[in-house]
Amino acid sequence: MTCGAAGALNVVLKTVLDPGDEVLCPRPYFVEYGFYADNHGGVLKTVPTNADFSLNVEAIAEAITPKTKVVLINSPNNPTGQVYSRESLQALGDALREAGQRHGHTIYLVSDEPYRKITYDDIDVPYIMDVYAESIVLTSYSKDLSLPGERIGFLAVHPDASDKKILLAGIITSNRILGFVNAPALMQRAVAMMLSSSVDVGVYKRKRDLLCDGLAKCGYAVTKPAGAFYLFLKAPINDDVAFTRTLQKELILAVPGTGFGGPGYIRLAYCVNDAAITNAMPGFKRVLNAL
Repeated sequence: MTCGAAGALNVVLKTVLDPGDEVLCPRPYFVEYGFYADNHGGVLKTVPTNADFSLNVEAIAEAITPKTKVVLINSPNNPTGQVYSRESLQALGDALREAGQRHGHTIYLVSDEPYRKITYDDIDVPYIMDVYAESIVLTSYSKDLSLPGERIGFLAVHPDASDKKILLAGIITSNRILGFVNAPALMQRAVAMMLSSSVDVGVYKRKRDLLCDGLAKCGYAVTKPAGAFYLFLKAPINDDVAFTRTLQKELILAVPGTGFGGPGYIRLAYCVNDAAITNAMPGFKRVLNAL
């Protein structure tokens, strides 16, 4: 048990990284990953995804070097909402096995999964442990129980990991010495009684459809996300920072995609009340017409 997914990821990186080791991550990506790698002497390297933000396994395989220690994925993804397919994860597992043998050391596949239970249209989120033994899953309860700020989550090591004993010993030690000293005991007991519970995903789906359909009617190019509660929207101009500043004049708050390694896009969060989405549409329309 960990202090959320962020605590779990820091524990993993503290355990497995040596100074100068590389953490490979598809982009767009959660902006704090770079800081987490840097916390423990690592270097974050990013590789492009496909046009629909699905995994580009070839790009990942080509980017692996002798210093690559971790490949970090996030599915459903923040900021794009993309869910990586079982076929792409199987191909990624095959590529990591081959690269690990070639470079003579384990390359860990780490999956950050706080949005696992928030998916739409009967989309399945595959388990990485089905495709690769050197894998670690980490998650948070804050999203699927709608408990933002409650720092409670866990990480799980594949039972067939080759260095499982020493890996777990390192994780247990790191979980004590990083400063947050284990997950809150009260919340550990609370979530144990709520494992089958989650938010009503239908509420998020309604908000997703309200936002996406509204923006499409305004004239924006929209690809509905498969999971999470973010829309990564193509900006109508190349400068996503300028676009967000223009939206601010309409009292619409967005995050530039540049911060996620996805320039030319913005991230919108639709975990808001329906009126906020509906009332924003005239402003989106005015901005698009002006640009």
